[in-house]
Amino acid sequence: MHQKGNSIRLLTGNAHPKLAENVANRLGIPLTPCSVTKFVSLETSVQIHQSVRDEDVFILQSPSPPDVNDHLMELLIMISACKIASAKRITAVIPCYPYARQDKKDKSRAPITAKLVANLLAVAGADHVITLDLHASQIQGFFDIPVDNLFLEPSMIRYIKAEIPNWRNAIIVSPDAGGAKRATALADQLNLDFALINRKRKRDLSASMMVPTVPPTPMGSDAGSHHEDEDEHDHTNDMMELLVGDVKGRVAILIDDMIDTGHTVRLAADVLRDAGATEVYALISHGLLSDVTIENLKDLPLKKLVVSNSIDQTSRLEACPVLDTIDVAPVIAESIRRTHNGESISALFKPDYF
Repeated sequence: MHQKGNSIRLLTGNAHPKLAENVANRLGIPLTPCSVTKFVSLETSVQIHQSVRDEDVFILQSPSPPDVNDHLMELLIMISACKIASAKRITAVIPCYPYARQDKKDKSRAPITAKLVANLLAVAGADHVITLDLHASQIQGFFDIPVDNLFLEPSMIRYIKAEIPNWRNAIIVSPDAGGAKRATALADQLNLDFALINRKRKRDLSASMMVPTVPPTPMGSDAGSHHEDEDEHDHTNDMMELLVGDVKGRVAILIDDMIDTGHTVRLAADVLRDAGATEVYALISHGLLSDVTIENLKDLPLKKLVVSNSIDQTSRLEACPVLDTIDVAPVIAESIRRTHNGESISALFKPDYF
């Protein structure tokens, strides 16, 4: 018999319903029925078809391209609807945190949009946030509510051991300096060597006295983004890649938290190939792949591009043999179960947990 106030209610919007279904199946519960639609005016409409009064509510939504803003509004409205409906506790489960790359003010008049999203979630009524592999760990400090940042490192370790032949002769590579900490942590866990690709701007002494110009930003581009994997490197002739470490005759495994245009991964793979790596794999936490076509994915100089299913990759998986996914449903389901029961989630960080 259903016990009021002592059960998990799992809701989802339109971002990734398949992941929500998988999580619900692992928890052994049904998804709470709700409708998330649009009015003719394109305003978002949310209707929850089952009582959530005094219940422990988890809303799973992973805003993803090309509908990041719509998905975010769905999440906020669903949180607000549950709050008004007297839910006991509301946890926003956000596998891929939106606007995570806008986490600092790195230029004049730049917004810190990751902080704005944190404020919006709290004002909407969220009591707790669960997310995966934040782009920058300091984003947790943007919240005045508890945030559990789950790591995909254990899942990546399991994938490497199961799917990459001769992984003991591999080397872990960070495609840029910003990801060095993540890659070294995984290399230590596997007892493997580590390499780094350091991107530097070429010093053209003859032009050193010239006033630099800023190229115009095309409409619709990710202008505020701060991640290395974006089209801010359109002027690649100004950049040079320096490989620190020996990859000759070894399998190179690129590790990063996010792939968008694929530009950084492509450059890194070319550098590794030129340096004598036998094969190149890329393991990326979140596959945004905003404007990347299937043809571009097939053309990447990689043995495998492995991303989590924090964002729905179903259509790409069917058409692109180089793409593979790591299922995050087990870790999300277990984090929900442990949160509901008041148990520690630190056990989820162990590679041999599942």
